[in-house]
Amino acid sequence: MMMAGILILLWSTSRSALTSVHGFASPILTQQFSRLRGNENANSLVRTFSAIDNSTTTIDSTSVSDDALIKAQRAERKRKKLLTKAAAAKRRKFIGLAKAVDRGQFKTTYQPGGSSGVSFVAKSGLPQDYSSRPFTVLGIESSCDDTGAAVVRSDGVILGESLASQAHIHEEWGGIVPGLAKAAHEENIDRVIEEALERAQTTLEEIDAIGVTVGPGLELCLRVGSEKACQLATDFKKPFVGIHHLEAHILMARLENQEALEFPFLALLVSGGHCQLLKCLGVGRYAVIGGTLDDSLGECYDKTARLLGLPIGGGGGPALEALAKNGNATAIPLTIPLQKRQDCDFSYAGLKTNIRRAAEKLVLERGVESALELSEEDKADLAASFQNTAIKHLEQRLVRAMKMMEKEDINTLTVVGGVAANQEIRRRLQNLCDDRDWSMVVPPPRLCTDQGAMASWAAIERLRMGSSDDPSNQDIYARYPFSFYDNSPETNNE
Repeated sequence: MMMAGILILLWSTSRSALTSVHGFASPILTQQFSRLRGNENANSLVRTFSAIDNSTTTIDSTSVSDDALIKAQRAERKRKKLLTKAAAAKRRKFIGLAKAVDRGQFKTTYQPGGSSGVSFVAKSGLPQDYSSRPFTVLGIESSCDDTGAAVVRSDGVILGESLASQAHIHEEWGGIVPGLAKAAHEENIDRVIEEALERAQTTLEEIDAIGVTVGPGLELCLRVGSEKACQLATDFKKPFVGIHHLEAHILMARLENQEALEFPFLALLVSGGHCQLLKCLGVGRYAVIGGTLDDSLGECYDKTARLLGLPIGGGGGPALEALAKNGNATAIPLTIPLQKRQDCDFSYAGLKTNIRRAAEKLVLERGVESALELSEEDKADLAASFQNTAIKHLEQRLVRAMKMMEKEDINTLTVVGGVAANQEIRRRLQNLCDDRDWSMVVPPPRLCTDQGAMASWAAIERLRMGSSDDPSNQDIYARYPFSFYDNSPETNNE
């Protein structure tokens, strides 16, 4: 009976263990049971082991199944480990290189003209007689924190526009809160579109096409504008164009005077999320020759403004620029970034740290608790010194890019993006262009920041090339780098 008790314990612990024990113990148990046949406990054991005999095949197949599952789990863990190593190796490959630049690492890049750059397709049609008459486009912008809509005519006239700012929503948080931005877009988008149409004295039935920003930007925000525009384009059967946000900034410089900014030209794009130098070869064709390794210029402006306690609801740049006018630009020694790096890339993370440490040093010297308690004079000196150094970094990288472009007979610069509204940057870069006999084209300050007209005009430029998109399957892209194109479309044959 002792052996039988042990076997029952083994059976309750592991079916596979019991199967092994049962294999060699069955003859002995048969003899034991024959002596104890009259005992009820023995009869119970006989019934138990009879059932085990009948299910031996099932237990064995379960064991095989368990072994296969374990092997599959091990293989999956090994696969995931290899993928993790590959991803880490891929990240290391791009350390020290500019962000948001296509080097083959992105699944989706912006190339409306295909791999050649000039093979445009009108997937949703084109405005009727668009090449022989002015046509109108409703543009919608919701990539970040402002909801914009505008109706623009193909000759560059803004017929009507509306913009719903979210500055009052995000100021208390010290930055953009995506969830709050999305909710505000949803609340405002219908009203903004209606106001733009009303001010243009037109209707959705009368406009010729619809364009909307689809990336890059905050995904939650992009989706609001994109879904609305796709719905309208489908319902009213209008040609539809998915707009690249950065291209829209670049093309805005051509809105008022296309003859003054003919392709090819050099663009300096400076905004809250991007800082790039691009050789612009045509609509949809760009070569990024310099980009930021870390922070953008606009982001650095915002964080410095926050350090000094300035209002940043509408962006810290304007507040810091205003304060800097009252300061001494050479009062605080700061290091210009990337002095030993002979390329066109930018880096503002180090300058951001540099200005914070300078502020902390002043705090100790003045015997106050924080930078917020510094005098207005000290704050103005910090702001002016920061701005001076930030622009020097721009100037140095820009001069290098200009020398490269001069070898290709390109001598026109456009400065675009939200930070291009900064008057000190405009003044300094204009002086730089004058010294090198370059032309500089910059949009009016109000058209440098995000608004609906940029989506309208970018759509007009695309439609003129015979290019439109399908609203039924339009996606949005938080990251949406330009595909890289060189000078000649013929060398990028599809």
